[in-house]
Amino acid sequence: MARFLRRIDSVLFPSRLAILREFFAVFLLVNAIVRLGLAAFNAEPSFFLPWRLLPAMAIGAVFDLGAATFVAVPLAALLAWWPERYLGALKGVLAAMFLLTSVVMVFVGASELVFWNEFASRFNFIAVDYLVYTNEVIGNIRESYNMPLLLSLVGGVSVLLWWAIFRRVAPRVAAPQGTLGVRSRAVALWLLAPFLVFAGIDARYKEFSADAQLNELAGDGYFDFFHAYRANELDYERFYRTLPLERSWRVLAREFDRPPPSGATPEPPFERDIAGSGPEKRLNVVLISVEALSADFMAAFGNGQGLTPRLDALAREGLLFTRLYATGTRTARGLEALTLSYPPTPGYSIVKRPDNGGLFNLGEVFKQKGYEPLYLYGGYAYFDNMEAFFSGNGYTVVDRTAIGSGDISFENIWGVADEDLFKMATAQLDKRWAEHKLFFAHIMTVSNHRPFAYPAGRIDIPIGTREGAVKYTDFAIGQFIDRARAKPWFGRTLFAIVADHTHKGRGHSELPPENYHIPLIVYSPGQVRPGRVDTLASQIDVGPTLLGMLDFSYRSRFFGHDILREGANHQRALFANYQTVGYYRDGVVVELKPKQRYRIVDAATGKAPGGDVRSDLLDEAISYYQVASRAYKTGQLKVIAHAADR
Repeated sequence: MARFLRRIDSVLFPSRLAILREFFAVFLLVNAIVRLGLAAFNAEPSFFLPWRLLPAMAIGAVFDLGAATFVAVPLAALLAWWPERYLGALKGVLAAMFLLTSVVMVFVGASELVFWNEFASRFNFIAVDYLVYTNEVIGNIRESYNMPLLLSLVGGVSVLLWWAIFRRVAPRVAAPQGTLGVRSRAVALWLLAPFLVFAGIDARYKEFSADAQLNELAGDGYFDFFHAYRANELDYERFYRTLPLERSWRVLAREFDRPPPSGATPEPPFERDIAGSGPEKRLNVVLISVEALSADFMAAFGNGQGLTPRLDALAREGLLFTRLYATGTRTARGLEALTLSYPPTPGYSIVKRPDNGGLFNLGEVFKQKGYEPLYLYGGYAYFDNMEAFFSGNGYTVVDRTAIGSGDISFENIWGVADEDLFKMATAQLDKRWAEHKLFFAHIMTVSNHRPFAYPAGRIDIPIGTREGAVKYTDFAIGQFIDRARAKPWFGRTLFAIVADHTHKGRGHSELPPENYHIPLIVYSPGQVRPGRVDTLASQIDVGPTLLGMLDFSYRSRFFGHDILREGANHQRALFANYQTVGYYRDGVVVELKPKQRYRIVDAATGKAPGGDVRSDLLDEAISYYQVASRAYKTGQLKVIAHAADR
């Protein structure tokens, strides 16, 4: 065996190419240290049990080794073919290369720690998105962290690492070159290595345990970033478990209390006529989607910190939905669910996909009823493609550009303070009222986002903490409601307050329901009776429920239910985390993954449920995502198609 290993070594690392060994050793060591750092940062002692940590480290080393082969190719070519008479220059080139490599390794490691702190994950879709919106992301980092200190640490550690590497590499530069044929053969093998890695290493290799966080540790930042970049658009029917199309339509028709599809060209199962139970209520509607408002910030859900006194008061005076779940972990997902009532199909939210205009949406229904749909945002609406999406679907978009500098009390990279947003919103609603227009206004807040900054003197929590940002947003919403009470349109307006997603990332499974639990409050004194609704429901159900409370009749292409009328008989939630999409019902979560994989876990423990699991849950999960994906791809959600079909 030893002789065989020596033979392999002589083939891959002849003469000066032995320097590659130093590179691989350092790359593996740095990434192992990062992996241990992430484990320590997670503050989960069980991760350090040998039978848990060692597999994660070993699997991670395989990913690390694969990532390193991509860097090894140019280095191998340089070492093999550099002319002997210019050894002094080679040493200088190698010094520069290893300095750059050291900076990259340390910078990526530091970035992974920051990313893990924010999202409890290795690099994923969000990291890829951040390459697009560099202005906001870099600004957010600068406002959230002590950048001079952080960059100084990265620079200092990089130089130390470079010194440790180069002091071992420099003496090897003068090693005998050997024959050109031997060196070229080694380069050819290293050139082949990245192709073997690309074909042979699969993201599934890191899924060795039932603990999603432990599986994340087994990943590699370089590999995961590249994998996320390649997989940011996934065709559900190509990569995920499916049913025969007719069967999926039949299952979904049952979900919408429709007869099974029939005829040569049956209607899509999600298309149906919604009839109001009485005369339509011509009320204005203000839908406030609050950045990262987890349900457990509120006293109504057991929080004792007093972070949301105004929201808790509104919850007591209005209708509180206690078992609502967001569809995703990003604002774009929340906007997709609230606007389109559409399941979180794999890949990007529809808000960020091409050809996403002219879709059947909540604003379109209001427009059919004579309302003006508005999207009001405190930042620049080009972020996350919001402006193109909402304007392309019939909304009037009003963002930070409409707020004069004299009307801004505070701003950061994400936008103006929430109180300034609500002042702008109030002026916009006053204008529509004066013009005798009915309005549906969707307002998106921004203050509850790192760096958690807001105007001084508003609340009793220092600036810079998540809790402070939550309490400040609560203050701003309360101020908005107080201001609205003095307006002539207040008594004719229904207010709905819901989160876009939660602030959580870590969990015992890939899709822990507690990480998606959000509040929904509907408030309209004299119009909506106070109470609590304990029906399990999804964020995609919010739009149909609001329309139901107004007794609107319309032709629907929504995938959501009216919680108050249909929800009790269809208690389920849908949520997703990047490539894994889920279906939550009857205490279990069905997880659907690429390459036709699936897993059914107990929602409370994240482990396989005890006893028999009804097979129809898997069919329902598949049908929602398969039919929704096909509907978007084939244009069945388009308003034009809707009109033509009628």
